[in-house]
Amino acid sequence: MQDQNYPGSARGPRACLRVNCNQACGLRALPGLRLHISKQSRGRSEFLSLWLSAFLLFSSAAAFAQSPGWPQFGGPQRNFMVDARGLAPSWPANGPKRLWGRELGEGHSSIVVDGNRLYTMYSKGDQEFVIALDETSGKTIWEKSNAAPTAALALENGRGPHSTPLVAGDLLFTVGVIGRMHAFDKQTGRVVWSHDLWREYGGKLMDRGYSCSPLAWKSTVIVTVGGAGQALMAFDQKTGDVAWKKQDFDISPSSPLIINVDGQDQLVIPLAERIVGMDPNNGELLWSHPHKCNWGLNISVPVWGAGNILFVSSAYSGGSRALQLNQQDGKTTVKELWASQRMRVHHGTIIRLGDLVFGSSGDFGPAPMTAVDVRTGATVWQDRSFPKANLVYADGKAILLDEDGVLALVTLSPQGMKVISKTNLLTNLAWTPPTLAGTKLYVRDRRMIMALELS
Repeated sequence: MQDQNYPGSARGPRACLRVNCNQACGLRALPGLRLHISKQSRGRSEFLSLWLSAFLLFSSAAAFAQSPGWPQFGGPQRNFMVDARGLAPSWPANGPKRLWGRELGEGHSSIVVDGNRLYTMYSKGDQEFVIALDETSGKTIWEKSNAAPTAALALENGRGPHSTPLVAGDLLFTVGVIGRMHAFDKQTGRVVWSHDLWREYGGKLMDRGYSCSPLAWKSTVIVTVGGAGQALMAFDQKTGDVAWKKQDFDISPSSPLIINVDGQDQLVIPLAERIVGMDPNNGELLWSHPHKCNWGLNISVPVWGAGNILFVSSAYSGGSRALQLNQQDGKTTVKELWASQRMRVHHGTIIRLGDLVFGSSGDFGPAPMTAVDVRTGATVWQDRSFPKANLVYADGKAILLDEDGVLALVTLSPQGMKVISKTNLLTNLAWTPPTLAGTKLYVRDRRMIMALELS
């Protein structure tokens, strides 16, 4: 077979060899690899072709086997979308293969993946734990605890921790339910530095517990704190020294996101009454726009996408709005495209595909999966197949975990949501978004953590 995509193909006066791993072994090709061989060497080239094909196959397979990580809340891009390949198109009747499961503890902290380790947080009584697990067996590698008395908090919707750890370099950053922040050596669990955001800095006590997930930016780690001039604070990752603290806005339970607006990196976060854009290098305010919500409970992370459109959604009468941002010479203009109460995402994930955004709309009543046109605000469809749910998107499909513990594989399109497979998986309230690293899925509820194979 003579084709330029296969070894030994002839192209003009010279033979061009290009090994295409996509077609040879189902893996992504190594870009730009091309070997030219003269006609006189064509005999030797057949041997070289076979050797090089085998070498690239094993090299590519080894690289592919090193599962990409999930270093923070929301995954690599903080948008709950990953470039995972090789996922099964459907699942058996009893669901995907279960690799392991184990008891954990209470909390909503999601699971981060770094190499062959998982990190998360949980609580038992007034003790809070940060744990490192072996990703193949679920066994504890190290675990650290500290007292986290919660008598002053209103935890009727479940004990913390609510915040998700962050892996950056050699360190693991966590913030517990009462605002205690730690930097750990991720290998050993040794405490490198710590701060009490509420007591040490006079930060705002969130009555349902601290929930902002830390964000890495260059050599700093950024969190909400609250109080005069310190709505957000950035700490040096290695030393814990304050790099900057800025703004007087009342904070919310939400977490920050980095976006790029016409070449300028900006930190955006919905606070209690406004969504703001800041310079992540120094905390200076770049813009702000009203986004009020009852009790300041803006929780879900915004979604940034094509058309320079920032989509933000909240329950408790907050509703949704789309802001179009443009920046020139350091000045950002904000245009509100629309605002509506038809979609109100409580604390779940939001996925954008093309011009549609998808998420569960509702707080403590029905929460149908809802599709909205991000450019116009028009509701395209609603689907009541599941109660409140979180989504992770990969390989052309969405993995859905609802609050009752049902796991499903679905497709999302302008025509609606199609359920391909589903299984009853967890038995306790499951508000934690799933984590997908390579073809392995990690899920938890308030009692258990589990690993599944989706290939």
